[in-house]
Amino acid sequence: MLYENLKLLTNIYILNLAVSDLLFTAGLPFWACYYIWGWTLGDVACKTVSFVFYAGFYSSIMFLMMMTFQRYMAVVHPLSDWERGHGFALMPIITWVVSIAVALPAPIYNSVQNDPGDPSKLYCEYNSAVAYLVITYQQNVFFLFAFLFMGFCYTRILQIIFRTRTNKRHRSIKLIFCIVVVFFFGWAPYNLVIFLQTFTHHQIDYFTYCNVSHHLDYAEYVCKMMAFSHCCLNPVFYVFVGVKFRNHFKGILQKIFQRAPNLDKQYTRTGTILSHGSLGSNSNNIKRNSTAV
Repeated sequence: MLYENLKLLTNIYILNLAVSDLLFTAGLPFWACYYIWGWTLGDVACKTVSFVFYAGFYSSIMFLMMMTFQRYMAVVHPLSDWERGHGFALMPIITWVVSIAVALPAPIYNSVQNDPGDPSKLYCEYNSAVAYLVITYQQNVFFLFAFLFMGFCYTRILQIIFRTRTNKRHRSIKLIFCIVVVFFFGWAPYNLVIFLQTFTHHQIDYFTYCNVSHHLDYAEYVCKMMAFSHCCLNPVFYVFVGVKFRNHFKGILQKIFQRAPNLDKQYTRTGTILSHGSLGSNSNNIKRNSTAV
């Protein structure tokens, strides 16, 4: 916000993607406590954390789609009004509205549930099997559609770039492409596992075996950790892939660590000038005294 021009839509989308990651990150401490001690924070917190999870997930997908589509229009249709930004002005607001609307069913159907085997243990889960299946399939379809959409856009972008050899003109494509790839590898395994878990609810023979369901539960924990860690990887790619971001970050560090040495140098230089000035005045006084004598 301090160094970049926020009138550019690419910067606006990256800023909103960072806000989405921060929103998702805000729920991580609550999930950590949940997996250690069970849910102990009440029903309101259960619904709130569930909403934050899905709002961060859907907003990340949608902002990546918008960033990809903007780059697609800039490369494939460079003379259109959409490429100049006229068609994207309201898209960040629309993206947040749609993300929040799609995430609303999760807090509605999530509530604190008792463990049938141990009533002292509480869980933050869906209160309806139908709601669980609908929200899971909604998440899977949303993720699959986004993957196909971004895959099509980047295929066309790469075709145009290789044909015209204008790699230097589209450096932002490299950053956005890396973010999309990391997003896919972070969330694809989790979406696959929760899709397979729905077969257990449908009582499909192979997935009702105890060892299979237990393996899926362990796989869900591992894949969920991978998906949760995704929100922390985007800043790493901003630094290592984004040239401008890296330069701004270096400038901030230089200002922080060079401020104190510069003050010391300025103080030393001022003291030296003052000492030379006093010596010069003393020498002039001696000359005047000797002349008078």
